[in-house]
Amino acid sequence: MPWRDTQSARLRRLFLDGFSAMDVAEPLVSFDDTADAREVRSFMVAKDFDLVGVRQTGLVNGYVRREDLMSGCCGDYIQPFTPGDDLVPDTANLTEVVKSLAINKRCFVTILDRVGAIVTLNDLEKPPMRMFLFGIITLAEMLMTEIIRHRYRDGSWQNLLSAQRLDKAKQLQKERSRRGQNVDLIDCLQYGDKGWILSYDDDVREALGHQSRKESRRAVKELEHLRNNLAHTQEIIPTGWERIVIACGRLERNLENIVERMNFLIQPKGTG
Repeated sequence: MPWRDTQSARLRRLFLDGFSAMDVAEPLVSFDDTADAREVRSFMVAKDFDLVGVRQTGLVNGYVRREDLMSGCCGDYIQPFTPGDDLVPDTANLTEVVKSLAINKRCFVTILDRVGAIVTLNDLEKPPMRMFLFGIITLAEMLMTEIIRHRYRDGSWQNLLSAQRLDKAKQLQKERSRRGQNVDLIDCLQYGDKGWILSYDDDVREALGHQSRKESRRAVKELEHLRNNLAHTQEIIPTGWERIVIACGRLERNLENIVERMNFLIQPKGTG
């Protein structure tokens, strides 16, 4: 059975659809359109809210920004929801959420076609998002390992690493062997080492849409940096925000391309 019909389907379903927008969203606090603007503003200051929803005839039909509220009532300042506000359904996966956040750095979540929740950048620090990001990075590493294992069956990948990097992998293999773990040398490579090896492979770069080795290595470096922050429970917002957008933006496209060509990419080099 083709590779993409087995491992691919399971892994993509697990990592791409395992979490949804509601796993990171917060309820959108709302007020009637007749509520006093000054009182609502004071509430928002106390809660450190940038915006709240506004109800008209019992339904949330828009929102108001804290800085806009002056005198009068909330209805005087209501901003209706528009496609530009990038609404996402509650069932949207986290890749879609990140794409939406990239537009306005917050997105509204619809429940039964009505806005009922909101996601902001700070929500990306929540465990579901961190698990999702770590998962897709792990999936990328699994794919790299699988390609190297089959594409360089003769061990020629070792010629693409520096003596220092190769020795580090051998030392790790030796230590794991001492602990009773029987592992291939490939399994002892670091994330960056695998990316470095595949950056020399024209077919892999083409599948990923990378124009050069430099671009390929930069993409791997970004993922590696993000993974390290996640592994050490460091904050990923705001310094890692750009990396998250880049990683998720490339994720679906790259997975589609790699999976589509996986049966070719796991062939030994030169056999096509």
